[in-house]
This record gives sequence, C-alpha cells and structure tokens, in this order.
Amino acid sequence: MSVRRGSVRRITVVGEEILSRPCREVTEFGTAELSTLIDDMFVTMYVAEGAGLAANQVGVDLRLFVYDCPDDDGIRHVGHIVNPVPDQPDPGSRRLVDDVEGCLSVPGAVMAVPRTDRAVVRGFDQDGNPLVVEGMGYFARCLQHESDHLAGHTYLDRLSKRDRKDALRQMEDRREEVFAQRALRAADLS
Repeated sequence: MSVRRGSVRRITVVGEEILSRPCREVTEFGTAELSTLIDDMFVTMYVAEGAGLAANQVGVDLRLFVYDCPDDDGIRHVGHIVNPVPDQPDPGSRRLVDDVEGCLSVPGAVMAVPRTDRAVVRGFDQDGNPLVVEGMGYFARCLQHESDHLAGHTYLDRLSKRDRKDALRQMEDRREEVFAQRALRAADLS
C-alpha cells in the first residue's frame, strides 16, 4: 500500500457514539468507494503511527479494518479484512498474555490488556474473495483489538474501573501533543 494514495481522515475519539456500537456488514464489494476507504484508512493509520485501524475509527460504520503490524518474530503483516469474524479459541489452546496496548482512538494512553497469544480472523478482501488471517503474539493482539472495535468495543472495556480511569487520565494529559504530532505528519504528506 502506498502512503501517497488516499486522504487522511479524522480519527474518532473514545466517547463518540460510533465507537460504542457494532458496525454494519459490508454488502457491496469491488466498489471504488470501498477501495478509497481502504486507501484512506491506510494513510490515516500511517500518519497516526498505528498498527491497525478500524473503519469506525474514521467515522465509517462498516465492518472493515486495515493493519500493518509486526508479529513477535519481526515479520511484517500488511493487509485489510472486510466483515471479519474471529474464530473462538478452543479452551486451553491459547495462552492469555498481559501486554501493553494503545489505541488511536484513546490518544496517548497505554495499558496492559489480557489477550490470547494466537488469533484467527475470517472474512473477505475488498473484492469479496474469502480471507483467513492468522496471527501470533503482537499481531494476534492487533487482530483482536481491531475486531473488538467492529463489535463496538475499545480496549478500555477490557480494563478494571481503576485502570480505565488511569487510561482516560493519560489520554487527557497527552492528547493535544498526540494531535499536534499527527497534524505535522499529515502536513508532510501534502
């Protein structure tokens, strides 16, 4: 994916209603609108220095996310998935790992979040071809995080009340700096 294609979109912030409701299924594949949305999501994710971005994070109520994320072995995974459905893990087949996680919609905050060490997501590419994306380690965390977004959840929903308050305090303290950095990177693209 080229950073030169696409336009930077505004990233929604926790508290906005679109982030707290399940997204709609994509029903039309192979359209110019879907292709443009994917390009815009990639460039927006790169400007914000993210590893993944869900459509509702750019204000679009559709089941779609993009990613450019390394796994624990440093192998880079780049792609998109439409209408993703996470496989339910077999009990005992995956380890739960507490690791730090951030979110472009919770700017400036990072917290430890428990996630399984392996994830499988099934869906489609933008042309409607079936896809299966499997991730281990950090990439598994990314797949689970973005799938949560499409179900109307942020990682804050997985935290205790105390940790959630801490994350929101971090965001309040750092969000203006994060927004200023994003604006500078966006300006560099023009």
